[in-house]
Amino acid sequence: MTRPGRRISPGPLSAPGTPFGTCRAYTPTGSEAIYTGSRLARPVDAELREKIAGEVVLSPHPGRTLRKWREDFGISQRDLARRLVTVPSVISDYESERRQSPGAGFIRRYVEALIALDADKGGKVGERLGARPHSEGILGMREFAVAIPLKTLGDRLEARAVSRVDLHRDIHGFTVLDAPRAILSIDASHFVEVYGWTTQRALIFSNVKYGRSPMVAIRAHPMKPAAVFFANPGRVDPLAIRLSEVENIPLLTTALNAPAVLERLEEL
Repeated sequence: MTRPGRRISPGPLSAPGTPFGTCRAYTPTGSEAIYTGSRLARPVDAELREKIAGEVVLSPHPGRTLRKWREDFGISQRDLARRLVTVPSVISDYESERRQSPGAGFIRRYVEALIALDADKGGKVGERLGARPHSEGILGMREFAVAIPLKTLGDRLEARAVSRVDLHRDIHGFTVLDAPRAILSIDASHFVEVYGWTTQRALIFSNVKYGRSPMVAIRAHPMKPAAVFFANPGRVDPLAIRLSEVENIPLLTTALNAPAVLERLEEL
């Protein structure tokens, strides 16, 4: 049985109100944003919250992205400032980037305020803008409450490294995917959903024969995971190994199948 706070869901959503701990993402400029908080109660709110926050932290101009979302919701700076217990000039300064990029706490409160103000008016905008259902190719995903060394995760999954890439890095979450279904059902514009709250995660591909296709897909997309695992693969193609080394992404294999991997991950 899954322990409280350890639930693995079929996508980025955990149970309403479940803490997701501390998570981080890396912007195109290399800076880091850290989030700490809880899921919102309604699934559409939680999905939309993830979508907005993800866009903000990955944007080279986070202030402009905040403004875009506020305008999409049709909320004035004055109303938003009142909800955040601040003054409109603070909102204006962040959105125009006259102030230093907003921190994780401000982004979280800003996004929650947008959704709460919309909910006060019936939630129509949130429903219209809500994220689409998650791909059937995603078998499970979760953010860890604390970072886990890749070597520890590898030991837990009885995995071995097949590429010559340094394993000294932390993992902040994981996504388990059915490789063929994920590749067929997730197009490039929606590949971000694989990463949940952070790119500092392990992508674990099941139903892999040679491993070329997952590594080519990772190579082609600007967002990169911290590590890749193949669950119970066939013979790993040398091209997959070479791509992991070119991208500096550790590639590990485990004899465990997807259900066994998910069971092991529940205990972390």
